[in-house]
Amino acid sequence: MDDKKDTEKAAKFEIGGFLKSHIFTFTIPQVDGGSNISIKVSWSQKLLYSIDQLSLSIPFSFPEYVTPAGKKISKKEKIQLNVNAGPGTEVLCKTTSHPLKEQRRQVGKLSFLYESEVLHWSSNDFIFSWTVSSSHIFGGVLLQSPSVLDSDQREMFCLYLFPGNRQNQKVFRKEVVFVVDISGSMRGKPLEDMKNALSAALSKLDPNDSFNIIAFNGETYRFSSNMELVTQEAIEKALEWINVNFVVGDGTNILLPLNQAIEMLADTRDSIPVIFLITDGSVEDERHICDVMKSHLTNRGSICPRIYTFGIGTFCNHYFLRMLAIIGRGHHDAAYDADPIEARMKAFFGRALSTTFANIAFDTMENVDELEVYPSRIPDLLSESPLIVSGRYKGDFPETLKARGILADTSNFVVDLKVQKAKDIPIDKVLAKQEIDLLTAQAWFSENKELEEEIARMSVKYGIVSEYTCMILLETERGKNDTESTGALEAAPSRVELQKMVDSKGQKIKMLRSLGIGFGNLTATTENTSPGSEEDKLPEAAEMFVKAASNCCGRIFGRCCCMCCIQTCSRMNDQCAIALTQLCGALVCLGCFSCCEVCCSGREG
Repeated sequence: MDDKKDTEKAAKFEIGGFLKSHIFTFTIPQVDGGSNISIKVSWSQKLLYSIDQLSLSIPFSFPEYVTPAGKKISKKEKIQLNVNAGPGTEVLCKTTSHPLKEQRRQVGKLSFLYESEVLHWSSNDFIFSWTVSSSHIFGGVLLQSPSVLDSDQREMFCLYLFPGNRQNQKVFRKEVVFVVDISGSMRGKPLEDMKNALSAALSKLDPNDSFNIIAFNGETYRFSSNMELVTQEAIEKALEWINVNFVVGDGTNILLPLNQAIEMLADTRDSIPVIFLITDGSVEDERHICDVMKSHLTNRGSICPRIYTFGIGTFCNHYFLRMLAIIGRGHHDAAYDADPIEARMKAFFGRALSTTFANIAFDTMENVDELEVYPSRIPDLLSESPLIVSGRYKGDFPETLKARGILADTSNFVVDLKVQKAKDIPIDKVLAKQEIDLLTAQAWFSENKELEEEIARMSVKYGIVSEYTCMILLETERGKNDTESTGALEAAPSRVELQKMVDSKGQKIKMLRSLGIGFGNLTATTENTSPGSEEDKLPEAAEMFVKAASNCCGRIFGRCCCMCCIQTCSRMNDQCAIALTQLCGALVCLGCFSCCEVCCSGREG
C-alpha cells in the first residue's frame, strides 16, 4: 500500500474492484475494433459441506448480450475438473449439473471433462458434489516443504478432521447467549433478518439446552436474569420479547454485554457454553475488549465459553471479530452485502450449534521446533463443518499424530492421524487465504509491523487480497514483449522498480481501489449509518451490468436491447437497411409535425 503513494502522481486511481461480493469489475483501456480480448481469471473458494457431502459451485451462466454483434462466433463450453480428496480417501460422486465424462480415476483422485459446441451459452451454474463419508471422526496430516523463494523456510503442515456420519454423532448440550446489536444502523432489513435468523436458531436448540438473549446499543437489555431451559413456552416468550424490545437506539457498547454473557455462563457444567456476537459497527476499545476476553477465558479451564462472531456490512471491524473468535475457540462469519444476511446467519447458527468433538489437543511433538499453529487456539469440531489447522515448524514431524478431546457424552476420544507428504497438493496455496486472514487479525491486535510485511509478501506471492497490498494494472506499449510486464508483476516489484516502470516509455500503472474490507469505520458507526448506504457510485457501464445481472430485467435486457438491434441490423442487406432508414425518417417527421401543431395552434398548455 505504501507503493501507491509513490505512483499516484504518475497514474490516476482507477475505479475498479468488487461492486458486490460476487461481482468484480475494472476498466479495460480502449482497444481497436475487431480485436479479440482474452481474459484469464484465477480464484480460490471454500467447498460447501453438508451431511457428509462436499460441493463445488462455480458461476457458469452467461447473459445473451455478452455475444459480440455482427460476427458469428463458435460457442464452445469446456470444463476440466480435477478432484483431489487427499491420499487414501474414497470418493463417491453424487450430483453434477453438466454431463461430465470421467477420464481418470485413482484412489482419492478423479478427473472429468465436459466439452460441447452450443447454440446458446449455458444458463446453469456448474455444480459438482461428492462424499468422503465415514461412520467415525477421521482425518490426516499433509506435509510440504517451502519453495526456494519462500521467505519462511520452515516446513508446512495441514491437519484436517472430518466429523464422520452425522447420524451417528451426538452433539453437546449447549448453554447459549445471543449478544445482538440493535444500534441505529441496524434499522430496516438487517434487524428484520437478524430477528428471523434468531428465531430459526432458537427452534433448533435441543430440550436439554438453555439460552438467553442480550440486546445492546448504548445500553443493554436482557431477556432474562438467568439462563432459560429450552421449552416451547420459553421460546414463545423470547420471540415476543424480541418483537417488543428490538427497537434501535443510539450508541454501540460491546464490552458490557460480553461481560454479562461471560458472567451468565460462569457455572457451566457438562455442556458447551457458547456466546454469539452479532454486530454491524466498530467501537474504540476493541483491543481492550480482546484483552479482557482473553483474561476471562484463559482462567476458565478447558470448558470455557466459545465465542462465535458474525459481522454485517463493512463498517464493523471484521478482524476484531475474527480475533475474538480466535480467543474464544470459535469461528467468524460475515455478510458484507445486505441481501444474504438472513441466509448466511441461519447457516452460521446451524454450524456453530453442532459441536461433536471438543477441547481438541494434539500430542506433544518432541522433535519439532519453532512450531506456529493457525489458529493459535484450536476450535471444536462441528458436525456440519470440517476442521482445518495449519502451521509451520522446524525439525522432524512424527509419522503419526494423535488428536485427543471429549465427545458429547463427556468420554475421552482419540483419533489417529496418518502423516503423509503432499506430493501433488499445493497446501501453501490452498491455505493462503485462511492464514492471511488469521495473521491479519493478529497483526491488527498486536500492531506488529513485521507481521504486516510478512502478510504483504504472502499476498503478492499467492495473489490473495490483503489489507496491506493493492492491485495494479500494468499497461505496456503496443508491440512490446508481453513477458516484460508479466515477469515484473510475478517478481513482486519493489517501490523503486515500480517507479522505473512508470518512468520508462510506454508503461503506465493504474491503481485499482482497495480490495480489502478495512478495519471498520468508527465515524459511520457513530452516525448510525446503515451498511451499504455509502457505496461508491459505479461506472456507467458497470452500473448497467449490475442492474441487468441482479434482477429479472436482465432477461429482458438480453433480448430487447440495443445489442439485439445491432445484431439484427448486421444481418440485413442494403435494400432492407435503406427501407428501414426511410421508415424511421418518416416517423420522425410525423412526430415533429405533431409537436409543431401543438405549439403553434394557439392553445394554452
